[in-house]
Amino acid sequence: MAGQTPVVVHRPSPGGGRRVTIRGRIAGLAHNDADLLEFLRRAGLDEADVSLDDPHLVEWRGGRAHHWEAA
Repeated sequence: MAGQTPVVVHRPSPGGGRRVTIRGRIAGLAHNDADLLEFLRRAGLDEADVSLDDPHLVEWRGGRAHHWEAA
């Protein structure tokens, strides 16, 4: 996984929310930033050390960052 962003927030789903993968594993379907932060916490990342706008940590695919509404 060298060179890949550890957290990927995929495109908004038709029903709302976005699938999140962390280090290549599906973490779940997030419906807001709080859900995403909870997935990161469960993966061992401290919220105090995380910026959801850090492009080296989080890659937002198929839509704007922090946009959770249905596609």
